[in-house]
Amino acid sequence: MIKLWLMRLVRNIDPWLLLFTLLVFAYSLLVLYSASNRDLDRVVNKFAHLAVACSVMWVIAAIPQQTLLRLAVPAYVLAVLLLVGVALFGDVSKGARRWLNIGIGRIQPSELMKIALPMMLAWYFHQYEAVLRWKNFLVAAVLMLVPVGLILKQPDLGTAMLVSAAGFYVFYFAGLSWRLIGAMTLAGSGLVYALLDWDVCNRLLHEYQCQRIATMLDPMEDPLGTGYHIIQGTIAIGSGGIFGRGWLNGTQTHLDFIPERTTDFIFAVLGEELGLVGNIVLLVLYLLVIGRGLMISSRASTLFGRLLAGSIALTFFTYAFVNMGMVSGALPVVGVPLPLFSYGGTAMVSLMAGFGILMSINKDRQLMKG
Repeated sequence: MIKLWLMRLVRNIDPWLLLFTLLVFAYSLLVLYSASNRDLDRVVNKFAHLAVACSVMWVIAAIPQQTLLRLAVPAYVLAVLLLVGVALFGDVSKGARRWLNIGIGRIQPSELMKIALPMMLAWYFHQYEAVLRWKNFLVAAVLMLVPVGLILKQPDLGTAMLVSAAGFYVFYFAGLSWRLIGAMTLAGSGLVYALLDWDVCNRLLHEYQCQRIATMLDPMEDPLGTGYHIIQGTIAIGSGGIFGRGWLNGTQTHLDFIPERTTDFIFAVLGEELGLVGNIVLLVLYLLVIGRGLMISSRASTLFGRLLAGSIALTFFTYAFVNMGMVSGALPVVGVPLPLFSYGGTAMVSLMAGFGILMSINKDRQLMKG
């Protein structure tokens, strides 16, 4: 019985995606050990996070794709209702209302929306696969703007960016016109340019968000305050050079100059100690994960699977791009973790849940092929 159960369990898993994921995780443990000043407890805790995340991944991987299709609408509605609950009754922490107390603990519904929104959009486009028109894209845009608006209200710009990106990727794979993509790109570029003006930015965003943009442009304006994170991150990455200072030998790291060095700014630790070579190794591992996800998307047996798998794979890319950009000073600091690398359980569980969906989609293709 146990042998049969294990065979069924293994059959649901995509070995390549799991291998690439575990390689990233193992690499992160080396950097985390140094970043935490050789704190084995933190390393063990990350193993515990992985165990929980893998359990979630395996459970979801065993769910048939048709069941995921049926769950798309309820998951989206539940996530929206929870976001409304956050707006009305959420706990306020550090000036933001992002958490909802459900009695047995607190949850962050915006994390659920990272999966629920692409599922909902993929389901919607799947329903109209044969007759997709511009009106369908308009309805889908409304479905995306509702949760994004609620997340921005909290305010949580970083998560709103990730949720928006996950939704946009579904639009892209559904066949969004290149002309419209170009128009959106121009409009977005114009908005970004407008936000560089402090007065305009204050009318559109919260003051602290405008401050982050100003800090990105000139971190030396407040080197010991808002600019400290970016300055120390860029110093650490630059001082690592090509080969780095050596594992456990980072001066910026071990003299406590790098803030949040085990979480959001762990990429700075990697750059300082293992240099450009260490960064390239991580990028190659990330490309393998993303490439496998896109391969699963291209081979999916349904439009729902193709759209959802593609969105999950590129959302993983967005996590990495935004984190590396903010640590190196190319993007504002928005509190996005480095995927599978930063210390923390919530983001890892949501990522592995997405990988479970990829495995479910891949499994269904293999069953149909067989």
